[in-house]
Amino acid sequence: MADAGSVSVPGAAGRGAGAVLDVDHTHGETRPWEIRIVKHPERSESAHFRAAKKVAKRILQELGTDGAEPPYGPGPWEMHHGGSLWVMTGSGWRMYRARVGIEWSMQFCADPEKVDRLRQEAAELVAAFPFTLPALDALGYKRARDLLSTPVTDADGVEAWTDSLFNACVPMSNPHHSGVLPKAAGEHHYPWPTKSADFFKFDDFQLWVTLPDGTHAGVAPVDRRGSGDGHVRIVHARHGTPAGDILAEAQRRRMMAVAPPDSPVALAAFEQQIRPGARSASTRPSGR
Repeated sequence: MADAGSVSVPGAAGRGAGAVLDVDHTHGETRPWEIRIVKHPERSESAHFRAAKKVAKRILQELGTDGAEPPYGPGPWEMHHGGSLWVMTGSGWRMYRARVGIEWSMQFCADPEKVDRLRQEAAELVAAFPFTLPALDALGYKRARDLLSTPVTDADGVEAWTDSLFNACVPMSNPHHSGVLPKAAGEHHYPWPTKSADFFKFDDFQLWVTLPDGTHAGVAPVDRRGSGDGHVRIVHARHGTPAGDILAEAQRRRMMAVAPPDSPVALAAFEQQIRPGARSASTRPSGR
């Protein structure tokens, strides 16, 4: 990446729209520039997205009627452009994730040829579940057949695919979708290899912890449940922070960044599994 200069944040920069990040140039440029925080441009909701959301809501209603659990927990949901591949199986609706999802704003750098590969992969998956297209027809989403069979060759095709049921309808609550720690870790802001554990971890393990400097980290146990080992491995920390630097160095050496069982990090991670007031997380977990 080219060196564009160091970025500093003036005292007024944190007060909302219109704040400016001043750039200290290092290449002798005579024309100053700055990064501004501005209002998001008006985003119109395409007919493709309206149709996709409508059928996704009907699918979720059917899941509820059948007593099935939604992919990422209860609503209210926002529809995340995360590569939603909905299919009708012999036991009802299921959602798989595409190799990659196309976030709405990223369509403007999307190569139609590469998007078409996603379309082909989705078409192959749907073909393996022959009940899918008739079920979508019954729900009023008749455009599914054209979406899956029409090659993506231009920006219009990219838009249609980006806002389709096969990309734009991963149902997530607002915290899981776009939350920011310490309140929640949204998929928009935290890496999926760590964030995904929110959907399969034990409920009494704290995946996200606050570090002494006020930043946050994602952590994981170093051994299986019941081992009594209270060490935790740091698996995500923000770049440029002390923990982030340590994690990067550990990865460079092909090693792990580990916090000891008597650290605030480990105690917070295992808080619900150890006795109140314990000074170390290396005790047999309570419960299971």
